[in-house]
Amino acid sequence: MSTPVKRAYERIPYLVAYQNNSAVRDVYGGVAELVVLESYLLKPTTPSDTVLVFMHPIGGGAYLPMINALARAGHHVIYCNSRFRGTDSALLMEKVVEDLGECIKDAKNRLGYSKVVLAGWSGGGSLSVFYQQQAQNPTVTASPSGDGPDLTKLGLIPADGIMLLAAHISRHGTMTEWMDASILDENDPSKRDPELDLYNKDNPNQPPYTPEFLARYHDAQIARNRRITKWVKEKLAEIKASGRPGAEFEEFGFVVHGTMADPRWLDPTVDPNDRAPGTCYLGDPEVVNMSPVGLARFCTLRSWLSQWSYDDANGDAVKAGPDIAVPALVIGNLADDACTPSHTRRLFGAIGHPDKEMYEIPGANHYYSGPDQRETLRQAIGIVTDWLVRHDFAKAD
Repeated sequence: MSTPVKRAYERIPYLVAYQNNSAVRDVYGGVAELVVLESYLLKPTTPSDTVLVFMHPIGGGAYLPMINALARAGHHVIYCNSRFRGTDSALLMEKVVEDLGECIKDAKNRLGYSKVVLAGWSGGGSLSVFYQQQAQNPTVTASPSGDGPDLTKLGLIPADGIMLLAAHISRHGTMTEWMDASILDENDPSKRDPELDLYNKDNPNQPPYTPEFLARYHDAQIARNRRITKWVKEKLAEIKASGRPGAEFEEFGFVVHGTMADPRWLDPTVDPNDRAPGTCYLGDPEVVNMSPVGLARFCTLRSWLSQWSYDDANGDAVKAGPDIAVPALVIGNLADDACTPSHTRRLFGAIGHPDKEMYEIPGANHYYSGPDQRETLRQAIGIVTDWLVRHDFAKAD
């Protein structure tokens, strides 16, 4: 594996703007009826006909170590934020696919890149796989709540390759694996099953957890997700049947408590890697479990069905992966405290194209953050660069 040569690059901020076709305004503010996507082009001095496109459902990664390092290695990179930058309360995965499609059209039609490689980091991984599936053969005509957009009518442009970098299988699958299975009443999270409460020191089930406990716990996580989904569908039907003017567009917000109680964070023998026990990517999982920054903490009905419902959400990389018809690279980080090895391996196993490669980087954390991560980041960039060169997406130094 070669060591990438460092190059100067320019960071060019720009906007991708297009007509909002949604019947309702789903983001705060904005200009008229436009969807405006905050974007950055990291453009090295070396010309290229290929650009790596990153998008995460809620964005915010334009200054991540990997983004900058890819540009320093001579790769042209776009980081495009979806319309839901910074908040997922009203997020529909189908609308994020629409946003990604507009970014790719702009990259080809205005910026002039002839090849696009999707670079799905973290939650952008399942988004990228879902996008590519629908760009190749669109089948999704609405979000799970019956709202738009119709992906079969968007003219999505397929990418030429796909990279899944420290990625997870899906938002709904990941959040379900992180849900606090002990919560029995969504309106009163203090009502818990003590034998499922990971943070209850009197719980007889303590690390290392038995296979029987883990199976019971995961079944309870899925059951809780399904209880919420059942309530969401009933509430949505109630609103639509109310007869109020505009009821078909009306929404309802609610709180989901307890979304960081994965046994992995307390027991390093579960889905083992080099992560530190008792921590997660957001800090102390016991604190995060009930804190304001927890995953899916504030939701709306349609958004729950589109991004969090275990059975209804469409953006599933394991289900979409078999349809992928372009070369794929999968990289897992072996000290990752967010996306653990089982996710990396499930992603790789799901990809249907025979030209696929998987690498795991010892000691690498989720963000490649910290002074001890320089070597792991160098390894990751080297793997990406070699793969891009071998697939004619980049030129060798």
